[in-house]
Amino acid sequence: SRIRHKDVRTTTSGQSRRHSSLAIRTFVSENEAMTTQRADAAARRALILDAADHVFGQHGVTAPLDLVVERAEVGRATLYRNFPDRTALIQALLQRTVDRIRRQVEQLGDRDDALFEVFEGMAQRIVDSPALADYWRAVDSDVPAMRTARETVRDLLEAPIARAKAAGLCRPDLEKTDISLISGMLGAALRGKTRDERAQLAGRALQLLRGGLQGAASGER
Repeated sequence: SRIRHKDVRTTTSGQSRRHSSLAIRTFVSENEAMTTQRADAAARRALILDAADHVFGQHGVTAPLDLVVERAEVGRATLYRNFPDRTALIQALLQRTVDRIRRQVEQLGDRDDALFEVFEGMAQRIVDSPALADYWRAVDSDVPAMRTARETVRDLLEAPIARAKAAGLCRPDLEKTDISLISGMLGAALRGKTRDERAQLAGRALQLLRGGLQGAASGER
């Protein structure tokens, strides 16, 4: 009787371990599947944004969204599941631009010239995506998404501005609130009708901007 009880306990214990192992494998498999699904969804979203960036750059922000669908090679349902309307799509592109500035600031680290590197990135964005840049300039600054984006960029550049000042690379009266004005100056490159013309204008604007920022404040002259 004691032997039989021992056998029963041993069998039960073995079954428990197998069930536990099966449960763990099932949990891991489900988690892996969910992770893969999230990665696929993120990839599709990025693909749509890339397509929209290209289409809007070529045809303007009022271009038919079917062109975005065609370039991204996704279904209309996928587009609208990620972005309910044109405004949501444009705002997502705006947010991606802000995220890129954040990553650039992080990658530049404590470089004294980080501020000017960011300005070059902003100018390049205007060259590559003039329609979006022009749209963002025209949108009322009180629109919540625009206000948040501007405030975020200003905060991101606060430390680079301080380092540039400390290194003597820019005038001491530069403030983060000047970033919108600087962006507007770079936006003059939008007058270029072709990419080459915009690149030339943006390059010249950066030269003048760097020279102006390195000058002394008017009160110190």
